[in-house]
Amino acid sequence: MNVVCIGSGYVGSVTGAAFAALGHQTTVIDIDQAKVEMLNAKRSPIYEPGLDILIAKTIGNTLFASTSYQAVYDADVVFIGVGTPEKADGSADLTYIRRAAASIAKHLNPHRFTVIVNKSTVPVGTADLVSSIIEEESLLEAELDFAVISNPEFLREGYAVEDVFFPDRVVIGTENERARAAMRTLYHNLIERAGYDAICRDLPFTANLHSPAAVYFETDTKSAEMIKYASNAFLAVKISYINEVARLSEALGANVLDVAKGIGLDSRIGEKFLQVSSGWSGSCFPKDTAEFLATSQKYGSELSTVKAAVESNLKMHLFVVEKIQRQLKTLNGKHIGILGLTFKPNTDDARKTQATVIIEKLLELGAHISVHDPQGMPMFRALNKNLAVRYCDSPLDVAHAADALILLTHWQEYQTLDWRQVSRKMRSSYVLDTRNVLCRKQLEELGLLCEGLGIGVTDRKASGHAQAQVGSVRL
Repeated sequence: MNVVCIGSGYVGSVTGAAFAALGHQTTVIDIDQAKVEMLNAKRSPIYEPGLDILIAKTIGNTLFASTSYQAVYDADVVFIGVGTPEKADGSADLTYIRRAAASIAKHLNPHRFTVIVNKSTVPVGTADLVSSIIEEESLLEAELDFAVISNPEFLREGYAVEDVFFPDRVVIGTENERARAAMRTLYHNLIERAGYDAICRDLPFTANLHSPAAVYFETDTKSAEMIKYASNAFLAVKISYINEVARLSEALGANVLDVAKGIGLDSRIGEKFLQVSSGWSGSCFPKDTAEFLATSQKYGSELSTVKAAVESNLKMHLFVVEKIQRQLKTLNGKHIGILGLTFKPNTDDARKTQATVIIEKLLELGAHISVHDPQGMPMFRALNKNLAVRYCDSPLDVAHAADALILLTHWQEYQTLDWRQVSRKMRSSYVLDTRNVLCRKQLEELGLLCEGLGIGVTDRKASGHAQAQVGSVRL
């Protein structure tokens, strides 16, 4: 099939490269000439492990990149994968969606039925909006000459290439039978994993070949649009819950690692998203929960559970600051190092991260801040020009003369850091591990006081002991 992806961000570039690898003639369109040139030079416009390999393999063969919308004329399916940033009131800004719809309309082939797919995370009813714009601009008839449908993405940054080939589910939202038929054809190779042997030779996904095939789920458009928001909001609630349990565990002297393990053994709950952290953040959860909550309030059906999760999440950010204050007392003139600026490892995405909130508060309290991140510093610096922080080339530079270190993002680089060197460089000895990934016992043997979240102040065991114990007992 002929496929077009509008936008070369996380959604458009990954989706486009994947369909090209599966044999579809695919064109990625972006108004940013620099990003298009990067694609044509066999380089990914974003940091995403494995994407460079995929692009290099397909560009010029089945994958193409352009700033022109001309490819829409011959397209069977057009994906809209542009940004939907958050407005001041929490609702989604659909400016880029509207622009993309108008540009698509000007290039549609009146003699070819075209499926326009909202791949971006968009509010319920956006398919109707896009459809009306295209009708007005093209003078074509919706459902007859074209159809606008929903096919939400479920890509995890840092694992997007793996997720696009091995999804849990593919959700298609439309009641137009021609559109449904087109999408079944488009996704056939992905659902059947046709050609995956060649794909997995280049990417480390061989083990996934034995995982269950994706569920192909068809529903109406509005339900598909809501599935994305409801999914992300549910995960945000789950993270907020275990973080609240961590705070209570700390107050009572329990170990949240054991508590989370015991909870996750219940098949109705599961172990995923029960990892304690300084709070959820990033480009998706804050934006999506805000939009979902704003919509619920607008229609008189407030999602009170989601509202509570948002409030609880901010408390978790501030809880980290409170722990630093308890340890150092006044923060005036204190030097604090931050390890990790992205919301998770294996991405350069530093939008709306917990680091921003925590650093802002520490600066307000008079601290001097040094930061490091393997990939996220350029974006973080560009987004937070008002933050007076020192950007360091290495984690050891962050540790120099530091009164405290805060591990915010569990990059592998930090877990395997030469902590003996860190200990020698620090002025004081306090390390706050907000991900509970460091071996506390090992660090304490080096003279560092390492504290986690929800583990208990008096617990001297390594933070990973819960995983080592549970499941190893024979009865």
